[in-house]
Amino acid sequence: MCGIVGGWWRASPGNLENNSAAALRALSKRGPDDKGFDIFSLNCGTLGLGHTRLAIIDLSSAGHQPMRSADGRYTIVFNGEIYNYRELRQTLVQLGHSFVSDSDTEVLLAAWAEWQRACLAKLDGMFAFCIYDRHNSTLTCARDAFGIKPFFYQHGVNRFVFASEQAALLALRAEPPKANWQRAYDYLVHGDYDSTDATFIKDVQHLLPGCVIGFDMANGRLQPVERWWTPKIEVRQALSFSQAVEATREQFLQNIRLQLRSDVPLGAALSGGIDSSAVVCAMRHVEPDLPINTFSYIATGSDVSEERWVDCVNSAVGAHAHKITADGADLAADLDTMITAQGEPFGSTSIYAQYRVFQLARERGITVTLDGQGADELLAGYSGYPGYRLLSLLETGEFIRAQRFAARWAGWPGRTYSQAWMHFANVTLPDTLHRVARRYLGRNAEPTWLRTGLLRDADVHMQEHRYRLKPQAKGRRVVEQLADALQRRGLPHLLRHGDRNAMQFSIESRVPFLNIAMADLMLSMPEDYLVSPRGETKHVFRAAMRGIVPDIILDRKDKIGFATPEKSWLLGMAPTIRTWLHDSDAIPFLDREALLQAFDRVAAHKSDFTWQVWRWVNFVRWYHNMGVQS
Repeated sequence: MCGIVGGWWRASPGNLENNSAAALRALSKRGPDDKGFDIFSLNCGTLGLGHTRLAIIDLSSAGHQPMRSADGRYTIVFNGEIYNYRELRQTLVQLGHSFVSDSDTEVLLAAWAEWQRACLAKLDGMFAFCIYDRHNSTLTCARDAFGIKPFFYQHGVNRFVFASEQAALLALRAEPPKANWQRAYDYLVHGDYDSTDATFIKDVQHLLPGCVIGFDMANGRLQPVERWWTPKIEVRQALSFSQAVEATREQFLQNIRLQLRSDVPLGAALSGGIDSSAVVCAMRHVEPDLPINTFSYIATGSDVSEERWVDCVNSAVGAHAHKITADGADLAADLDTMITAQGEPFGSTSIYAQYRVFQLARERGITVTLDGQGADELLAGYSGYPGYRLLSLLETGEFIRAQRFAARWAGWPGRTYSQAWMHFANVTLPDTLHRVARRYLGRNAEPTWLRTGLLRDADVHMQEHRYRLKPQAKGRRVVEQLADALQRRGLPHLLRHGDRNAMQFSIESRVPFLNIAMADLMLSMPEDYLVSPRGETKHVFRAAMRGIVPDIILDRKDKIGFATPEKSWLLGMAPTIRTWLHDSDAIPFLDREALLQAFDRVAAHKSDFTWQVWRWVNFVRWYHNMGVQS
């Protein structure tokens, strides 16, 4: 796990040495064990490639980057981990390749030399990398299928720069950032972020999950972004439910086996929910003698505390349990550091609970953790996507089954029959009626605390970006939505939270639910294997984990995760928040007085508390800390 940074300039920048040093410093927590920056003087310009290393596999200097191939043709900077590098290495040796290290980076470099872009589908891992081809004067940049590892880039006149984090990219280009007003609006009003290639900083883009992009230094042209992996949603395997259970168990345990490979101390993040509990219990199942350290956030005295479930799992596997608590004062003290670590605004204070979990793991000497992230988007978790399931049933003429599903789904805690159909309406209403419904629920697309005239003049689209159902997905609407969540709106921002929080404490966070084989298997199943006819989420996975995870965990009907008592935290620090919100006068499209009035109504309990409060705080502090120019 590392940080990468690099760039090409038609004319060599005179301050490249200082800027590259600043960029590497910005990535130091991603890679505290080693660093390197190579400069190549080319006929077509100047190329710089940099890397900071967190040593996980082969801790020797043989894993130093930038790394060059034996023939000198290719140079790579690589962030991530290739879990099946040993198997790939065996294949490459048989094809005539030789190796001088036990590094997965060297295996990736050889795989590229052998198969070029076709190697991407052979990689079981998380990655973002850039490869320089000396023969063709090209750069190729790729990101893993789910976007577990980050990759930012900017292409301008006579320049192409990239980095694992925006702070490093900004240091390399040595220009102050300007806000992307569209993304600011999407986040502040609709809570939407990390769902497109645009970032909160103008002209800086994400390379989207499962994508690859090429840059030709000879002519300065950026090639179109190409998808190297896209989730497929059709039923491709005629498996009985029992066969699906066995296949799911086998694939998940194989993922765990591969991701336990490490030359440094390893632990697990444990919330007490089904996903993280399955990870911890599977670790014990495949490695009966492995010392297991778990790390958990406990919301002491709150109705969102999961301590009893955490204790159940730790007792079942004989883990060494480590717990952390926090309160509003802790959040206030750590807020600016966490926002800087995240790089961009984010969704809720639950990210702070995760932040503290990784901090605790580092304090206990752990360098690698396994995490349950991605299971909800892969297995139809959360509330089971009821609107989409109802649509699937109705599209295939199963009206009675749809009615029965809504009634049985409503039998679970926190659900009602009317809510099932409200979810359905949210999916199927045309845009005009959808906007009317949102206004009726108090979700105004043009709130009074926005200077909407300025936004309109800047061509900001002031509507929610709704997903467009595809005709070819008829009857597969749940799986269609899971596929979208895996690479667009849903999982990408959760993976960003985890990556930045872990890297803040120089920890590699692994997510064993997320590999292509697991995704292909789950998305190929009938929908009622994922969401049962009685509304049970993660249906096939719960069955697959019987005998591995305690039944009391598998039979849980609630979902909490690393939840925090956000309302009491934020309202308990209302004077501090009000002071922070005063800084909003530096942001052209925010009306400070209207914003303060809206917050005061919430603080006085005259308006309902919503996540909107957190978004105000988060955005204003990010804008201030990042030094964004108006």
